Amino acid sequence: MRGIIDRTGGIFLVLVLAAAVLVPASNLLLPEGSALHVPDYMIPLLGKYLTYALLAVAVDLVWGYCGVLSLGHGAFFALGGYAMGMYLMRQIGPRGVYGNPVLPDFMVFLNYHELPWFWLGFNWFPFAMVMVLLVPGLLAFVFGWFAFRSRVTGVYLSIITQAMTFALMLAFFRNDMGFGGNNGLTDFKDILGFSIQAPETRLVLFVASALALAAGYLICRGLVTSKYGKVLVAVRDAESRTRFLGYRVENYKLVAWTLSAMLAGVAGALYVPQVGIINPGEFAPAQSIEMVIWVAVGGRGTLVGAALGALIVNAGKTWFTGVLPEAWLFALGALFVGVTLFLPKGVLGLGAQLSGRLRRPEPAAPSPTPTPAE
Repeated sequence: MRGIIDRTGGIFLVLVLAAAVLVPASNLLLPEGSALHVPDYMIPLLGKYLTYALLAVAVDLVWGYCGVLSLGHGAFFALGGYAMGMYLMRQIGPRGVYGNPVLPDFMVFLNYHELPWFWLGFNWFPFAMVMVLLVPGLLAFVFGWFAFRSRVTGVYLSIITQAMTFALMLAFFRNDMGFGGNNGLTDFKDILGFSIQAPETRLVLFVASALALAAGYLICRGLVTSKYGKVLVAVRDAESRTRFLGYRVENYKLVAWTLSAMLAGVAGALYVPQVGIINPGEFAPAQSIEMVIWVAVGGRGTLVGAALGALIVNAGKTWFTGVLPEAWLFALGALFVGVTLFLPKGVLGLGAQLSGRLRRPEPAAPSPTPTPAE
């Protein structure tokens, strides 16, 4: 593990695992009047931040180490979220507004007579979890298979990825798709038999998000520090030269791209029960662009910086939308422009630069030149 985890990564993992322990302990053990008490409403909010951090790590894997600027990772995130949402909808049963034991409320309202075939099996948690990985992974594999073998790169690939997520958004907005249309999936009751609104369940989901972030980081870090990762960086820096040396560049890209999509799907699956809703808005192209901003702010090609950027930007978003809701988008745009101009290596790169300056010893004063004797 020493060859995989560097000092920064070790600190990051310690902080994530410490949060998985200390936040629940603070919520359960400290009195509400304590300054260190974490209130119940903060638990799902912090859990949401952790899912965004995992999503940012997934984006950084393909952008920071593979050179593929994806503007469509919102599609993989949303598909994972819909897979989890379908499982949660099947758990409602007769407790819905219309009391139908099989059909979700929106299907009863839209006069569905039977459950669509693609909803079958989602009442079983293991099946739903397989779909969380399989659906985004399969879409990414098919998309990448054609795109990378056609040698689509650069801005053209970015535009195609955004077109993909935009097309999915339009499709999921339709009522006849069978995914709730504009309203999406909501009004969840239980997960694995436990009330989704219970404070204890929210704590477990928070811990699961922290552990998923740590595991996702370790998987990506192990990948980029391996021999495969060295070739992946070579593809990023000089794709034509790497191909000339005999490497199947498209295969290296495809593996990273598919793994990244699956991690994004896991992030979406953890996001949905903590937020309580999934709708086509998660496919919006602006969502995918914002994910790229998280990575740029934190530091592209660092993994830890990507997670840090997601936490910083979303914490700022929460504060700005409460204080100055009209100014949030302007602040986000200014942040991206400022980072691009003044912090090309992101916040993590700035920290490393400052740390290097503090450690660098002051140059010794030159010794005086001896004066020749008269």
